[in-house]
Amino acid sequence: MSNFVFVLNTNKKPLEPVPPGQARRLLKQGKAAIYRRYPFTIIAKYTVSNPKTKAHQLKIDPGSKTTGLAIVQDDKVIWGAELTHRGQQIKNDLESRRAIRRSRRNRKTRYRKPRFLNRTRQLGWLPPSLQSRVENVLTWVNRIRRYVPITGISQELVKFDTQAMPNPEISGKEYQQGELAGYEVRQYLLEKWGRKCAYCNTQNLPLEIEHIQAKSKGGSNRVSNLTLACRPCNQAKGNRDIKDFLVQKPDVLNQVLKQAKQPLKDVAAVNSTRWALFNRLKETGLPIETGTGGRTKYNRVRLGLPKTHWLDSACVGSVESLQVLIQRPLLITARGWGNRQMCTPNKHGFPTKHRTRCKTFFGFQTGDIVQATLPTGKFTGVHVGRLTVRESGVFEMRTPIGKISPVRHKYCKLIHRNDGYMYAFCTNVQ
Repeated sequence: MSNFVFVLNTNKKPLEPVPPGQARRLLKQGKAAIYRRYPFTIIAKYTVSNPKTKAHQLKIDPGSKTTGLAIVQDDKVIWGAELTHRGQQIKNDLESRRAIRRSRRNRKTRYRKPRFLNRTRQLGWLPPSLQSRVENVLTWVNRIRRYVPITGISQELVKFDTQAMPNPEISGKEYQQGELAGYEVRQYLLEKWGRKCAYCNTQNLPLEIEHIQAKSKGGSNRVSNLTLACRPCNQAKGNRDIKDFLVQKPDVLNQVLKQAKQPLKDVAAVNSTRWALFNRLKETGLPIETGTGGRTKYNRVRLGLPKTHWLDSACVGSVESLQVLIQRPLLITARGWGNRQMCTPNKHGFPTKHRTRCKTFFGFQTGDIVQATLPTGKFTGVHVGRLTVRESGVFEMRTPIGKISPVRHKYCKLIHRNDGYMYAFCTNVQ
């Protein structure tokens, strides 16, 4: 079953979301019209007097690459989505632009006065690649609030010492003996090692925490000395030195030793943005509930739910029971709004061509989601995707399965105007 459908009244105020079947009946009977495709929203054509709405909790699981979103009503998940960020793309674009700019300045100016000391940054400044993650989440929080009567927000955030609340005298290793014993460290290792065995790359099997240098040989419990291994590899290694165990696999040995010392970049990105996101969410005026990553995993394992971003978000905070009413979350990918660069350079930074000032051709602009019915050619059939327009009227289309070209404008039917995101539905049914 797909996500519940959002409903607006005639004044564009949010009503109770309805199942897809009920939305189809309202559209078929002419009692409602399509207001927005992504997320799918309908608007009623009749006046709803004294609408009754229930409490809806918007739950967020912020991530470095993908953020999970879920709407929970009476312990039922009625809507889910996975928002993929473009932080790395922004970083790469800025570095490329920086290299071109410095090359240009070096070519045209023999000496420039240093300017690195006359620039200040406001308190709480984040790099553009990290700030985009915060803005993407806030954009979707505000959108969902326009279509659903949200009464509260839950965010995964390490804010409170949950073990010190019932036991203020807790200290030292006693933290590891509570209800969440081992969950925080294990979650860190799962993210760092890609949820697979470090020695044989086996996935979808129970993984055990393994000491790279055995404790009996002087190894410590530091996270940098821990990895994940399947039971056969863990037993085969025992307390042997890792260089002896992987003597026949030098590539794997180098990878393990390199990965063990490598910091977790994604975790650093989440840690840098979590408080900025929390403070911005407080500005909405809604009550904010927080929870730790260990608590999220504890809830998910206890409820027997599979590991996905949107189900992780549903398990954020205090969860007694959970009923998942949907199977296909909405997949949202940040694409941006393009750029204002008028001169296109080659890979060496030299200008090659100029862009036209016109953005719209034949009623379409880059980023629009359309349905193209192609009568002939290699891609004969009906396709839905995101357009890249050209002045000639021969466009390109990006779909979840790849690029489709050529797509002529006369075969295109507009579905959704460009809003900076690409949409698809998960094809893997849970």
